[in-house]
Amino acid sequence: MRLKTSLFGQVYTFGSVKEVLAKANEEKSGDKLAGIAAETVTERVAAKEVLSHLTLEDIYNNPVVPYEEDEVTRIIYDDLNMSIYGEIKDLTVGEFREWLLDDQVTGDMIKRISRGLTSEMVAAVTKLMSNLDLVYAARKIRITAHCNTTIGEEGVLGFRLQPNHTTDNLDGIMVSLMEGLTYGVGDAVIGLNPVNDTVESVSNVLKMFDEFKRKWEIPTQQCVLAHVTTQMEAIKRGAPSDMIFQSIAGSQKGNEAFGVTADMLQEARDLVLKYGTSTGPNVMYFETGQGSELSSDAHHGADQVTMEARCYGLAKRYQPFLVNTVVGFIGPEYLYDSKQVIRAGLEDHFMGKLTGIPMGVDACYTNHMKADQNDIENLAVLLSAAGCNYFMGIPAGDDIMLNYQCTGYHEAQTLRSLLKLKPIKAFEEWMEKMGFVKDGKLTDRAGDASVFMK
Repeated sequence: MRLKTSLFGQVYTFGSVKEVLAKANEEKSGDKLAGIAAETVTERVAAKEVLSHLTLEDIYNNPVVPYEEDEVTRIIYDDLNMSIYGEIKDLTVGEFREWLLDDQVTGDMIKRISRGLTSEMVAAVTKLMSNLDLVYAARKIRITAHCNTTIGEEGVLGFRLQPNHTTDNLDGIMVSLMEGLTYGVGDAVIGLNPVNDTVESVSNVLKMFDEFKRKWEIPTQQCVLAHVTTQMEAIKRGAPSDMIFQSIAGSQKGNEAFGVTADMLQEARDLVLKYGTSTGPNVMYFETGQGSELSSDAHHGADQVTMEARCYGLAKRYQPFLVNTVVGFIGPEYLYDSKQVIRAGLEDHFMGKLTGIPMGVDACYTNHMKADQNDIENLAVLLSAAGCNYFMGIPAGDDIMLNYQCTGYHEAQTLRSLLKLKPIKAFEEWMEKMGFVKDGKLTDRAGDASVFMK
């Protein structure tokens, strides 16, 4: 295993595979904050050159967090298909990249190989890809999942309806919910981020969502994004929930900062499969984001792309219906500007798909970042072209509770029209029945929440 190279007469030597992975990463403010980023562009190129000649077996033998110390590593390795790994282990990371981009390599071929990949392998090949490579390779891969409806099918772009409210006022939530539905938002999920993480508050919202969904026969799924333990207790007390949500990290220590363990996630999945209100079998929803491990001092000296890939390896264990990276939410300490946010969004989407999970993206930013709405719209177009499963839908793209900006209700129809995409089929049929859409275009009823009050 060679960990050094010479460029322009200078020898660059790296102390470990972890260091190569970190310094081969595209520029990220979080890696600089952690003190692990390449110091110059030339050093970054040198690290990429070294990485391109490492084999997948070299990566396998050097997880960024040791197996003995971390349950996320153990899950990733214990779930690996060793026969498929044996077929590809001699490929270099550079050769693996060329294989992924080969016109003759199909999405089904990639999905099979993904069963033999560790998360570090997924991260490694990502670091050698351009933005266009990430779009092109991700576009090949379709990952579907079923809760009450099926997400991820060809030609479909879903949206999560996110009707957040500053006080969890049920009437305020309902107004946003009704308006969003008229724009074709909510086919992926109706999902609220609650202000109050209490069993009573979460139960009240879940009951309201369930009653409204049943009354209007809306083919979708609903969830309240409280802590997993709060949701579990609400379900135990009879609250109707189609799935269970939790934010996750790429290390055991990071998950402990979120107050969760692998066993707890399994318990949650078992609970909602037994007492939840959806068809299943995919009943889990996870959110991630580059930099979360560093923010809790749980990155183990690894770069944020590699730690993010490990989130997806963990998520895969639980056969989720939804996974998304909240790509620009964590702040400029980790992703400084629009260039870094766009790159991270494309990386995360590709890595999720290559891992084999149904991947969406919250294309978003906070007001203290060097980014604006144009940047997020650029990212949304690129991700739509890449076959992203779903985005968020928020009134005017401005979340008044979480205080960040992302994709709004109007972007749903714009992106679908631009790239000839549709909502989930059952939801589109419901929209036609309600008169919100005709011949694939919104009608005058779009935006008229009073339709549900008559």
